[in-house]
Amino acid sequence: MQQPPQIPENPYAAPQASVADVIQDGQLELAGRGMRLVGVIIDTVILMFLVVPLIFVSGYWQMAMSGQQPGFGWQVGMGVAGFICFLLVNGYFLNQSGQTVGKKLLGMRIVDLNGNKPEFLRLVGLRYGVGQLIQLIPIVNFIYGLADCLFIFREDRRCIHDLIAGTRVVVV
Repeated sequence: MQQPPQIPENPYAAPQASVADVIQDGQLELAGRGMRLVGVIIDTVILMFLVVPLIFVSGYWQMAMSGQQPGFGWQVGMGVAGFICFLLVNGYFLNQSGQTVGKKLLGMRIVDLNGNKPEFLRLVGLRYGVGQLIQLIPIVNFIYGLADCLFIFREDRRCIHDLIAGTRVVVV
């Protein structure tokens, strides 16, 4: 009886290796990409309830709708106001447990590379502040935003803002 011909292995097939979500050194489970995305969406929706009324009250919206280009000073002012709103909503939780409201609701927290809660100023200044400043630079803001999002697909799931601050997001 003849044996059927052997089918060669598909070189384009996805790898079949088992990938663990656990960091071996400290046994902390990395937060999933989807959970991190949902956390950011929750944080953004909450923040929008504060920032959108601020846009109308400040006159920024009327200026933009009348065809005027808001000046750099307006943009910086709105960026600072938005960052203050972010701190009003999340500052206490970031200081206490290394969590934003979205991360707290979904059972995630930000830790340093040793698994400890990072210092508040490191979180605010490096993890969030640097990105906020980059958002003020035309063209660079788009490139940074896109690259920061895409870095989540690295094996260690650390975005650019995580690399800058020396942090990672883990499951509580």
